[in-house]
Amino acid sequence: MKKGGLLLIILILGAIAFWGVSIYNSLVAKQETMEQAVGDVQAAYQKRADQIPNVAATAKQYSDYEGDAFKNIVEARAKATSTTLDMANLNDQQLANYQKVQDELMKTMRANLNVIVERYPDLKANTLYLNLQESIESCENQIANARRNFNEKAREYNQTVRRFPANIIAGMFHFDKMPYFEASEGAEQAPNVKDLFNE
Repeated sequence: MKKGGLLLIILILGAIAFWGVSIYNSLVAKQETMEQAVGDVQAAYQKRADQIPNVAATAKQYSDYEGDAFKNIVEARAKATSTTLDMANLNDQQLANYQKVQDELMKTMRANLNVIVERYPDLKANTLYLNLQESIESCENQIANARRNFNEKAREYNQTVRRFPANIIAGMFHFDKMPYFEASEGAEQAPNVKDLFNE
């Protein structure tokens, strides 16, 4: 084989290797971005969960200790905070389960606090309680933004993983498609976090 032919083969193989490394590095970067987005979602949910003891403590000051209501809220919060997302095994089912637990926390909190607020109407006017209401509304907005960002990063990642020729490298190195956060059941109705505090 001539020297020129060998050089051409080496150049072609080098270009293919460079192309493969470039795509692999791009997939790794997008995967890292996805991990950050998952962390942001979990942090937003955790921030909301961290507000719940404050809400409960404020409500307790006005009530004759509604034991079952607070117990239900504490149990739902414990379940929600113990459920996490594992990027290594992230799939549609895990994401749906995580979302379901988080939704159950809000439903439990809403139902039990409504009972307390109904029995102790002065609680509605408490400044600390109103501030906590605003804080939880802010948390809900952060959760919505974090989920939207996660879905956007998942879409970008999934497009890269599925497009030719990147799908070849993605398949070789097991870069799998990521799931999306789906709308919660009843999400077609605009949520009103004030319902959490008012009848």
